[in-house]
Amino acid sequence: MGAAACDAAVEELTRLLDQVEEPLKQTFQNVHQGYPTDTLVRFLKAREWHVSKACDMLVDSLNWRIQNEIDSILEKPIIPVGLYRSIRETQLVGLSGYSKEGIPVFAIGVGQSTYDKASVHYYVQSHIQINEYRDRIVLPMASKKFGRPISTCIKVLDMTGLKLSALNQMKILTAISTVDDLNYPEKAETYYIVNAPYIFSACWKVVKPLLQERTRKKVHVLHGCGRDELLKIMDHSSLPHFCQREGSGSSKNSSNDVNNCFSLDHPFHQELYHYIEEQALNQELIKQGSLHVNIPDQDPEDAKIVEVIEAEFHKLGEQNGSVNGEHKE
Repeated sequence: MGAAACDAAVEELTRLLDQVEEPLKQTFQNVHQGYPTDTLVRFLKAREWHVSKACDMLVDSLNWRIQNEIDSILEKPIIPVGLYRSIRETQLVGLSGYSKEGIPVFAIGVGQSTYDKASVHYYVQSHIQINEYRDRIVLPMASKKFGRPISTCIKVLDMTGLKLSALNQMKILTAISTVDDLNYPEKAETYYIVNAPYIFSACWKVVKPLLQERTRKKVHVLHGCGRDELLKIMDHSSLPHFCQREGSGSSKNSSNDVNNCFSLDHPFHQELYHYIEEQALNQELIKQGSLHVNIPDQDPEDAKIVEVIEAEFHKLGEQNGSVNGEHKE
């Protein structure tokens, strides 16, 4: 798509957005953080540059934010802290550092996240809080430091420990991915897959053809822990702990290690949690209980991909004669 056509699409979407009600315009400010054009481009990309579809998607997302009070989600800490620590130990995600170009690097322990210490609502709340902190605090700080708009991140996905029993987490993973796809589109610049076992390779083979080309181009499956490839784009200090040496993996051991970006004791999670606590104190809002966020209806194409993954998992389970995929990883 040519630059002139892109500019015209952005202008048309801007005009359409000017017609929405004031509450939607207000929540849009929290979304764009001073970079409205970049945000509009993300939604246009997500809908293949169809302006009307992008507008519908954006308006639906803004309404979702209002209905679920997303603008105030960073004022609602998950308490007590012991519960939050349990969530951090079973929903493995963290900020490990920045690329040489200033893009935040988020690490995700896909294979060893069990999501079994709290309700789905708590895990969804925690995920959205990380998204909002990334968009409202991390990315604006990176933009200021590097003197240019930075609105995306790099995700390094560790597949260590991935087994067929991951099917048990498909419901919560689908909920989280649906929230991301429909409300935080095109936030990941690149996905790096590391420590991939056989089960991932088998699923990737059947899922890859179903993905849109722009998504396929973002996914890079690296050899082993991916250290050498990742060092081309980031310094060693920004490597996720599971990429620093072969065989390290995103082990749940050392969950109190400040070098483990999944740990609540890591600086990123300490800053995030204290920020939310401080916002809550300012609003006098600290209270127990999870925030129930409505999960949008899944895109039909994404639902098809989930069905294919589930079918492949069942197929592999039958071949291996094991529901945990322990025979052939």
